[in-house]
Amino acid sequence: MADGYRSLSIGEIRGLEAAGCRSNSWESVFVKDPFNAERIQNVTFSGTVRLGLFNGVARERCGLPLMHGIKNAHIHNCTIADNVTITDITGFIANYDIGEGVVIRNCGHISTEGHTSFGNGTRVAVLNETGGREVPIWDRLTSHMAYIITLYRHRPAAIAEIEKLIDEYAGSVRSDRGDIGSGSYIAGCGTIKNVRIGNGAVIEDVSRLAEGSVNSSFRDPVYIGNDVIMDHFIICSGSKVNDAAVIDKCFIGQGCTLSKQYSAENSLFFSNCGGYHGEACSIFAGPFTVTHHKSTLLIAGIFSFMNAGSGSNQSNHMYKLGPIHQGIMERGSKTTSDSYVLWPSRIGPFTLVVGRHYHNVDTTRFPFSYLTEVSYESQLIPGINLRSVGTIRDAQKWPKRDMRKDTKKLDQINYNLLSPFTVGKMMKGRDLLKELIDANHGQEVITFERMRMKISAAERGISLYQMGIDKFIGNSVIKRLEGAGFKSDAEVRARMKPDTDRGTGDWIDMSGLITPLSSIEELLASIERNEMKSADAINRSFENIHKHYYNLEWTWVYDHLPSETGKPNEELTADDIIDIVERWKKSVVDLDRMLYEDARKEFTLSSMTGFGIDGDDEVKKRDFEQVRGDFEKNGVVLAILDHIKAKTELGDELIGRLRV
Repeated sequence: MADGYRSLSIGEIRGLEAAGCRSNSWESVFVKDPFNAERIQNVTFSGTVRLGLFNGVARERCGLPLMHGIKNAHIHNCTIADNVTITDITGFIANYDIGEGVVIRNCGHISTEGHTSFGNGTRVAVLNETGGREVPIWDRLTSHMAYIITLYRHRPAAIAEIEKLIDEYAGSVRSDRGDIGSGSYIAGCGTIKNVRIGNGAVIEDVSRLAEGSVNSSFRDPVYIGNDVIMDHFIICSGSKVNDAAVIDKCFIGQGCTLSKQYSAENSLFFSNCGGYHGEACSIFAGPFTVTHHKSTLLIAGIFSFMNAGSGSNQSNHMYKLGPIHQGIMERGSKTTSDSYVLWPSRIGPFTLVVGRHYHNVDTTRFPFSYLTEVSYESQLIPGINLRSVGTIRDAQKWPKRDMRKDTKKLDQINYNLLSPFTVGKMMKGRDLLKELIDANHGQEVITFERMRMKISAAERGISLYQMGIDKFIGNSVIKRLEGAGFKSDAEVRARMKPDTDRGTGDWIDMSGLITPLSSIEELLASIERNEMKSADAINRSFENIHKHYYNLEWTWVYDHLPSETGKPNEELTADDIIDIVERWKKSVVDLDRMLYEDARKEFTLSSMTGFGIDGDDEVKKRDFEQVRGDFEKNGVVLAILDHIKAKTELGDELIGRLRV
């Protein structure tokens, strides 16, 4: 008996033939003891087949019992583990290793044909439809690795080395046999060809799956549902694709949902993306990119933490050299209904895009802004989103909406609204606004980078950016001095000194990973020196950067303190720290009060239009309160008030320790 299997006895062969089973070579069918021939009915065997034990029953989710065993099927060159249920296969199952407890019923063809890497190594023409930024996908592709491959083409040696490591991985999984993981459920499917399926996957009523990997796990299963067509793909744990979605040459990361006739090609979707009704073409959808509407097209752009309004559209084609243009919408940007942006353009972090923009714009130096359309011209209102309650609500909701349950999370996601990435842009935006105001003295409107900006909006932007800067720096200082007592200015300065010299200079957002640019430069140099022996090793570097974020953040803050305090760090006193904290308290309270007033707008009488349909204003108000609640009891409003109180107390506590 080899590997626990044995040949069939003459009596077992006769019993199988009496049950309608056939084989051209019964000598190639092997079974385990004790073999239960009664569980095999009307089955054709070809190639080498190994059968496990069949005892007991499986159950449909509705409770319907299904006997473990094989009935009405053609099995070719397969190994089938214990307690598998296979019934009513109109075509065949060929060249698969099928795990324990799998259910496969009412399907057409499930086969591995020739050698395949199951989607690994597929080159996705992301961002530029015509090529030049292709990303080879693999089972553990992260948004950060894809960011480098896509956007760092100026480091060709590093890109070539990363692609080589991915190709090596693709070669390591290349096989002429597929796997169907234990506990998987496959029902009502048409064609599944050259697809590797992980543990616990649920695949039902799909039209076609071809050349892909379903990286499901028991802890976080993958679901692929009705009428779906997927070709050349990788889908990761916890993700769902259903309702006639059409997917070609795509990577779908963890916790994503693509549904309701969504169409996507040559695109990357990373953690917690959602696509419904609309269309994606050559997009880089970083974490939490969401589009809900049938009329929305996302094309040739990079996005993250983004919500696309209905009818959002972009153009990557000027009808000259083809669809060669690309766009960048940095983290937290939103588009309103019927918005349009002409690529190439770059939209800064947490910017709301309103209207249609027919000129190439670049707002990256002005985070938290509105980009609006006025008389066919693009108008920028810098910093205004800092006082929007919607911005704060978004920042609070993203961690709560992380759908990933897998113990191994691929993307390293930093949810911080204020970070060296956004605050560094605020500092540059503040200084640039001052220069623009000085250069346009006496004017009411500034023209800058094909955009218009009112002088009054620029002045308000400076004030808002300064509040954001003071808030972030104060937060970091308070955290650094937390829980310590001080007897002298020297002790304060000693505690303030960073633990590392890493973290200075510009910071970037690598599609969820907020990191010093210098750390990525070091990583790229290491890759170019061939020091990374696998693609997984590169991912571990991203994990390490993310793990040490707060240490690196403090180095950055410490490096910028002199420009904000007007004093060298070596001369800071307790009184200087108290001044930082007082500025922090004022910025927190002032911003929270703005948020409070912004939230109040949602509870004005004009917002109640359509409520209390057949009554007067009092009926309207009561109907509104039943549906939306009372302003003073609203969860977001209460959180703002609690935040003011808690932060004020936190600042006062530190001031008390510094004055001892």
